[in-house]
Amino acid sequence: MIETLLSRDEGKTLEFKENCRPLGRIVRTAVAFANTAGGNIVIGVKDKTKDVVGVADPLVEEERLASAFADGIRPLLVPDIQIHAWRKLHLIVVAVPHAVGPYHVRSEGAESGVYIRLGSTNRPAGPELLAELQRLARNTFFDEQPCAETSSDDIDVRAASELFAAVSRPLTPPKQRSLGLVVGQGSKELPSIGAVLLFGKNRARLFPSATIRCARFLGKTTAKFLDQTEIDEHLPKAVDLVVAFIERHTRQGIEIGRVRRREVPEYPVEAIREAVINAVVHADYSIGGAGTKVAIFDDRIEITSPGLLPFGLTLETALAGVSRLRNRVIGRVFRELKLIEQWGSGLGRIDEACREAGLASPRFEELGTNFRVTLFGERVKTPAQPEWQSALLARLAKEGRISTRAAAELWNVPDRTARRRLRRLVDEGVLVEVGSGPKDPYRAYVLKERQ
Repeated sequence: MIETLLSRDEGKTLEFKENCRPLGRIVRTAVAFANTAGGNIVIGVKDKTKDVVGVADPLVEEERLASAFADGIRPLLVPDIQIHAWRKLHLIVVAVPHAVGPYHVRSEGAESGVYIRLGSTNRPAGPELLAELQRLARNTFFDEQPCAETSSDDIDVRAASELFAAVSRPLTPPKQRSLGLVVGQGSKELPSIGAVLLFGKNRARLFPSATIRCARFLGKTTAKFLDQTEIDEHLPKAVDLVVAFIERHTRQGIEIGRVRRREVPEYPVEAIREAVINAVVHADYSIGGAGTKVAIFDDRIEITSPGLLPFGLTLETALAGVSRLRNRVIGRVFRELKLIEQWGSGLGRIDEACREAGLASPRFEELGTNFRVTLFGERVKTPAQPEWQSALLARLAKEGRISTRAAAELWNVPDRTARRRLRRLVDEGVLVEVGSGPKDPYRAYVLKERQ
């Protein structure tokens, strides 16, 4: 454990302290860790050089720490304090769990004493983040709240109904309530904030951060732009418009398949689409000011959305597939419209799509109170045959044919992903469809040479 901690740099979940003085700073760090995503405080290590100096009297310091946490933090927080031997020295490791609070430094008050972790620093939460922590404690979401300044006339019900009809899911009044698009307030019903963000006629007036700003810059800096646009469309449609803007301003290559040539985009469409959806669904619309920004450079695409990762998540857990919705209404609607396949898979699919295309792995990072996904355009290797394709070819060599459902089960993915992969192999001339038409229930795929 100690070796692992010492190999890392200070950050969102790790802090080094040379000693326990002053105790107040350690208490603030424990509060920040508890509110944000948990973390470890390692005492006996210089924070700048990571030189291990040890703790002279660890038992006494352990007692002081326990008392400081018990007396100085509200509500009660009980970190795990352990003494570890390191060569001829002793270190103290304080493991702070993430928990529902919000926690605060008792002497500073229930509002001023709330801290969160930004990078390797502790920062006062501020009104907006404090409100998010309080919603987390109540298990409520910003976009579920009624939008008091609106009425049903402010929602483009026709546009919403058309989107739901396209996926054969009528948007009836009961459906609107179950999705949280309409919520009760006293004796009347009002559109929720989520409904206004998704389908509001004047969302930009109430929520300027719902506008998505896209720009294509010349070169690798923001010094000069070639094109820009602001997208203030219903959020589900905005995704398509952003993807279209990116496709217009990135290159198309040619890849020679077994039978035909195929246009290959500079960036995999799946990675772009997932990154845009992730930004739209998980943006913190309670933060005033600029909303999501898409910046296209000669060598990369940056998609930056307002809001940290939801409290309780780290980059590692998010990439591992752990998911926490920030916007429950928006997430539900995107799921109903089949824009989201399964929770927690977005970042992983972005990474997988880039690697399969031979691109460098994307970069995911928290910058201040924003989250950014960066896709890199330079190919670092010739795209290798992905594992899913190898598994499919092995199955076809044995059985000769496969259906979409069987392929989805083989890969443990949704049918939509399976159809997309199979279509790609058809376009490349690897597979051919066998059946009487697109609605043939017995339609299957076989290798080109076996048809």
